[in-house]
Amino acid sequence: MALEFAPSARSSVGLEWELALVDADSGTLRQVAPAVIERLSDDVRHRYVKPEFLRNTIEVISDVRRTVPEAVGDLQRGIAAIREVTDPMRVELMGAGTHPFGHWSRQKVTDKERYTTVVDRTQLWGRQMIIYGIHMHVGVEDRDKVLPIVNALLVYVPYLQALSASSPFFGSDDTGYASMRALLFQQLPTAGLPYQFRAWSELERYVDDMLRTGVIDDFTEVRWDVRPAPHFGTVEVRICDGASNVTELAALSALVHCLVEHLSTMLDDGRPLPTMPPWYVQENKWRAARYGLDAIIILDADGNEELVTDALPRLLRELAPVAERLGCAAELGDVADIVATGASYQRQRAVAAAHGSGPDGLEAVVSSLVAELRAGHPLPPT
Repeated sequence: MALEFAPSARSSVGLEWELALVDADSGTLRQVAPAVIERLSDDVRHRYVKPEFLRNTIEVISDVRRTVPEAVGDLQRGIAAIREVTDPMRVELMGAGTHPFGHWSRQKVTDKERYTTVVDRTQLWGRQMIIYGIHMHVGVEDRDKVLPIVNALLVYVPYLQALSASSPFFGSDDTGYASMRALLFQQLPTAGLPYQFRAWSELERYVDDMLRTGVIDDFTEVRWDVRPAPHFGTVEVRICDGASNVTELAALSALVHCLVEHLSTMLDDGRPLPTMPPWYVQENKWRAARYGLDAIIILDADGNEELVTDALPRLLRELAPVAERLGCAAELGDVADIVATGASYQRQRAVAAAHGSGPDGLEAVVSSLVAELRAGHPLPPT
């Protein structure tokens, strides 16, 4: 089958941020997304908000923008409109990769055929998906660039996974992972790391096979961590855990925006893009999910290794001129602050430790996440 790739402006950007709805008093998940969306104005509902897999989740979206700050502004406008509805309901918004103590057996799926099909097919794994992420779209003007950029982005998966990791707790347990979400989500049949296709025809053959055998009904059901989004004309990066505040969301989005533009420029200049064997990519994802900012990652196809926080400054220096061109220099600079202040998974564990083991500690974690979303930046883990 022919898989058409829609035209889009080079390095245009769009963002999607999945947020949990929690009770303002207890921190438990509130399954009120349909009621919240119904009470929004038509303009807000159509421009900034979408329902998600579970009824405890609401997705805030941006329009197609030139810069990360513009796209983040859309998200802030959407959140402000949502709060006009949720505040009187005693419902708060929470950003993280997982809810620290919510249990999957108590969650209800949004009344939509595609979501019902997921649960019917995947059973326990599908029902466990109390997870939240960020999706970043970056426009690519030439279809021939898409797969080389997707393959090259896999080299940077551990940076994004480690910096965004915000799901150390799941079902009231400390999982020992910085990102439990990463390992949960990849259990779905078409989720996880993408195949490293070299030609668009190979991707079309894959999609044709998946459609013919009933694995998917359309391409949007291919839920790879990094994927082409042909209907938008973008490369979509989905590896990041949900952010707890808009400052870190903007920083991660700037990093993705700059990486795609940088790789696109390398192609223009005839320079080879970095790639890595699939087994290294898989190992890097696991290390970043397990150890977060303490992960020793594989840097290249030769198997050289380095602590991710030691490798990161070089990457940021390389991307600094790109950030200036794209209008996100300040946001890219905030990436270093994630390392300096601690990633969300580290702050969450510190809050839990300060409030003792058991329910009190995890309720305090939810309160801290709610407070960070309202503040718009990380807060000291007290």
